[in-house]
Amino acid sequence: MARISFPRRVAALALLLGTVVCAGCGGSTSEGNDSAAQSVSSTSAAPSMPVEGEPGLPPRPFTESPVLVEAYPIPFGSYSRVGADRLAVVFETGSPECYGVSAKVIAETDAAVTIELRAGRRPDAASRMCTLIAVTGSLEVQLPSPLGQRQVLSAA
Repeated sequence: MARISFPRRVAALALLLGTVVCAGCGGSTSEGNDSAAQSVSSTSAAPSMPVEGEPGLPPRPFTESPVLVEAYPIPFGSYSRVGADRLAVVFETGSPECYGVSAKVIAETDAAVTIELRAGRRPDAASRMCTLIAVTGSLEVQLPSPLGQRQVLSAA
């Protein structure tokens, strides 16, 4: 088997590092696009209805992050009951070493509970490179009152 020369190894490593750096640069917005980004993120869609239960592999537990950088709403696809007034919502986001989530109940009626789940970079990871992988996670959400027979809705 032929050995790869040192200059070719250096060139391959430089190409790989350049690709990783470019991939990490895609998430920021320029000053000229801030209004477009805000209008997209402020558009509200009809709530979706996640399923009860946790299909697939067990999700990785996340701890709520009170402060997130560039937070945006994300949907959750399923939930499970942890207690009469606690749910664990299951979602997809980036690695918990770099990304965090927060949740709050934004509407509560006799028929349904709507939960808004937001994801973003953790403040301690805002200036470092993070891997671009998808992680299935779960987050426990405290409800103001017991769920009972009400539907659970995802705001995103």
